[in-house]
Amino acid sequence: VPSKGSIGVADLAALSHMALPLLAEGEAEYHGEILPAAAALARASLAPVMLAAKDGVALISSNAASVGCAALALHDATAALDALNVAATLSFEGFRANLSPLDPRVQAARPAPGQREVAARLVALLEGSRLWSRGAARRVQDPVSFRCVTQVHGAAFAAARSVHEQIELELNSAADSPLVLPESGEMLSNGNFHVPGLSLAFDALGIGLAQAAAISVERCLKLFSPAFSDLPLQLTRHGPMHSGFATVQKTLTALYNEVRHAANPASLDFLPVSEAVEDHAPMTPHAIAKSVVIADNLCYLAAIELLVAAQAVDLRGLDPAALGRGAKAAYDAVRKAVAALDEDRPIGPDIEAIERLVAAGAIGNRGIGAR
Repeated sequence: VPSKGSIGVADLAALSHMALPLLAEGEAEYHGEILPAAAALARASLAPVMLAAKDGVALISSNAASVGCAALALHDATAALDALNVAATLSFEGFRANLSPLDPRVQAARPAPGQREVAARLVALLEGSRLWSRGAARRVQDPVSFRCVTQVHGAAFAAARSVHEQIELELNSAADSPLVLPESGEMLSNGNFHVPGLSLAFDALGIGLAQAAAISVERCLKLFSPAFSDLPLQLTRHGPMHSGFATVQKTLTALYNEVRHAANPASLDFLPVSEAVEDHAPMTPHAIAKSVVIADNLCYLAAIELLVAAQAVDLRGLDPAALGRGAKAAYDAVRKAVAALDEDRPIGPDIEAIERLVAAGAIGNRGIGAR
């Protein structure tokens, strides 16, 4: 089934490819092998289907392909976002950040959607941390990328919740046209195949994820900077003749550039088709697909922030036992996979090793710090 060709006004092309094998046409995968559909049906001892009235329209006139992809994309996006929650708490430890922004009274004063839940999540990850002790923080007011994690991540999770609601709506709705009403014997032409709500929700999610990506990059840059972190430049103890994490700044910038580009709305870009009868389209498949790109890059950003924050913990000489419960688990996972950076070495393999942990769900709401 091709991933391109739908504009969000029913996934006609994709679903046609899905339906063709039922008629012994097109291609199908059987036990991992792509075969002519007739051969695949024969191997499976299945006969082609004889379609009855309206069966063809029912098979192709919906957004089933988009909705299925949407559910998978949302799963990956929320997992990547929660990995950034974990990475942020380890950055708090390495930076010796002020935890007063996580106070429940702060969240109660502005009960924005998602904010209180993120604050509770961070508090749980930092349970047992010495940062809760009076005088442990280095500043009263940290940079916004540390101070406003609950606001930024909360807004992104709120956007994800909106996507979830839209997916549930589509999963439990009739989207084909005409709509058949057996009770009255009527068929009603309609526009339920048009799903701008899902497209707009994914566009908003992409922007929310990009905001979370931006502050992750900023936390890393602050940890690299002695003026902000009181740690050695580029997190190397060997002075300016060593690169440390200097080149990682470029990787962070490149990843964020891709995220920022993918966060541009897809739902605004359409052209009239079908002799201008279909003169509007929400471009839902592209809105979903670009969120996958963003989530993939968020996994890399979370991996880099975990590496950077773990290095900061080491350079500050902190006892891992004094870290918060979730932050310590993340630190231990990083150090089990990757040694601290001493002499300069290629950092790419380190990033890849931690990204594999993040992408596999070993860090975040399915692994370390799981709810």
